[in-house]
Amino acid sequence: MKKQNVSNVNKTLYIPLYGKSLVSKRGLFLDDPMAQRIWESEQFALKGKSKSKYLAFYMGIRAAVFDEWVKARVREADDAVIIAVGCGMDSRAQRVDQNVLWYDVDFPEVIAQRGRYYKETERYCMLSGDARDPAWLLQIPQHKHAIVVLEGVSMYLTTQEKQHLFEAVGNRFARVCVLMDVYSEFAAKMSKYKNPINDVGVTTVYGTDDPAALQTEQVRFVREHDMVPRAYVDQLQGMEKQIFARLYAGGFAKKLYRLYEYQKS
Repeated sequence: MKKQNVSNVNKTLYIPLYGKSLVSKRGLFLDDPMAQRIWESEQFALKGKSKSKYLAFYMGIRAAVFDEWVKARVREADDAVIIAVGCGMDSRAQRVDQNVLWYDVDFPEVIAQRGRYYKETERYCMLSGDARDPAWLLQIPQHKHAIVVLEGVSMYLTTQEKQHLFEAVGNRFARVCVLMDVYSEFAAKMSKYKNPINDVGVTTVYGTDDPAALQTEQVRFVREHDMVPRAYVDQLQGMEKQIFARLYAGGFAKKLYRLYEYQKS
């Protein structure tokens, strides 16, 4: 992610925001009234593929999968601190609602925009920071266990930048759990020609075909998760279900998007 592209990368936050707003309004996958409120207020002018209802379904399912993973990890370690890197305008802290210490992290301009809708509390904080330079971690009190969310972020980071973030988190906390969606190398190459993020000016992304290639000495790859569980696909009906399943739940989709979990234990 080159420095001159930061403003365009920030615009990508509206794509999942629209998706979560749409599925929430339709009663699919997750309940997200904050996404509906922000989308209706901001009315960012998405265009082309970035406003596809099928992409919106995918964004809603992805958010729901991350929500369930966070809830499960919190049940295992209710004293953990949760760190959402590249949070955008997401309301996961409200959707999960586990009464845990939570930090949402993003670029200063994104955090400033979040301040129009979200209020900090003793348990919820927002930090200005860049995933490529995790010095902001020093603002988070050390805990035995950190749950790190990297949703829709890794594709803007090089392998070295992802490893640098893993190293920083691993050095800061005794135990770490990370969930991260990634592009394959093929998806990264194809993104130059066909990707909704092109509609907001982003053309440079990164992919990997080997999850172990991203791990560090402390934070290791442990498992792959299903990006689009069948139970969510089955909430759709008729042609919407058939088309979505072909676009985002079939073999071709698995060649593009993967969901990896890493841990330090």
